[in-house]
Amino acid sequence: MKGQALERSLAAEINYHTVHVSSILPSSACKPSAKGPSRKSSLTVVHRHGPCHQLNQESSNRETLTQILSEDQTRVRSIQARHAFGADTDKIRGSKADLPAKRGSAIGTGNYVVSVGLGTPAKSYTLVFDTGSDLTWTQCEPCVRVCYKQQDPIYDPAKSSSYSNISCNAAQCSALSSATGNSPGCSASNCLYGIQYGDQSFSVGFFAKERLTLTPTDVFNEFFFGCGQNNQGLFGKTSGLLGLGRDPLSIVSQTAQKYGKYFSYCLPTKSGSNGHLTFGKGSVPNTVKFAPFSSSSSQSNAFYFLDIQSISVGGQLLSISASVFQTAGNVVDSGTVITRLPPAAYSALRSAFRQQMSQYKTAPALSILDTCYDFSSQSTVKIPKISIVFSGNVKVDLGIEGILLASSSSQAGSWGLHLVDAPKLN
Repeated sequence: MKGQALERSLAAEINYHTVHVSSILPSSACKPSAKGPSRKSSLTVVHRHGPCHQLNQESSNRETLTQILSEDQTRVRSIQARHAFGADTDKIRGSKADLPAKRGSAIGTGNYVVSVGLGTPAKSYTLVFDTGSDLTWTQCEPCVRVCYKQQDPIYDPAKSSSYSNISCNAAQCSALSSATGNSPGCSASNCLYGIQYGDQSFSVGFFAKERLTLTPTDVFNEFFFGCGQNNQGLFGKTSGLLGLGRDPLSIVSQTAQKYGKYFSYCLPTKSGSNGHLTFGKGSVPNTVKFAPFSSSSSQSNAFYFLDIQSISVGGQLLSISASVFQTAGNVVDSGTVITRLPPAAYSALRSAFRQQMSQYKTAPALSILDTCYDFSSQSTVKIPKISIVFSGNVKVDLGIEGILLASSSSQAGSWGLHLVDAPKLN
């Protein structure tokens, strides 16, 4: 009997997270991590909605969880549409690069930000970094129609000695079609870009090249980017977007000669800490495992895809057909808040999770989160671990922050399962 009890205890330790409820509440104070890469080609990463983001200090700037989840759903639908129908929406034609200034919900282009230098002399700008986008752009003076409110001074090309527009007949101008999903425009022989997102938020302006400073020693004299003079969307007062996608115009491709198309990022485990975005290969510990990107998807060049082999909950392997994951495709996207799974996979995961959490009081659904719990009377909780095995037999155990999402910074709030089923594409 003692042996069986010990066995059950060891199984619980291996297959469950036992945590204090207070430890999984959102951070209200910035506590930067002392750890980080020693390499010079690294940028500090902070959460767009967290206390370490200097542009988010005013309470009036902070979005509610319901707003964040709504924006997240919009972003996922946009990614699904691009994956299903291809990138070319051809929204811009002729010489007039002008998109309707229709205000939707936030653009949802990402939740983590970095700071880079732009121009000569270099000035610092805070950009959302996004593995699901390709073109880097920033708001520019003069704002022809409208610029959303940002914290940094708006970039002014007239004050930089290294700025120049790209001509309409340049090869880089033609390349905008794949990077933005829109054909380029032309004005007085200058190339115009336009990028529009699922909720009709957008950026329009001149396609140009400029001096980009990532670190004091890593400077790129001819970096192609968008100089946005007509921009609409809620970007949390950032200056624009850093595109880390797979297109030739992404920062990953443009810096390939120096970094070899290698980059890595470590996201903050809590919104009150910081992470890093590092360019280049560098040394890799022997303990690190790699899962290959999928090449089976028809849109594999647009996003970073991984193949899922299996999922387990609390040590229980879920019965999910391999065809479920092969059909849907699995996108790695830094801008998406909630993990989406194909409906059949999510149904199996949710059922197992609810069964293993049956001892806890349930709470009403919160927006798209349909499995929620009330821990107000608990000091410690035992949460089943969720493990995902990718191709190459690479197993990833989700941290507690990847399993449960708190509805507020108070223990009186509810916690929702941090995974949902993917929305249907209408």
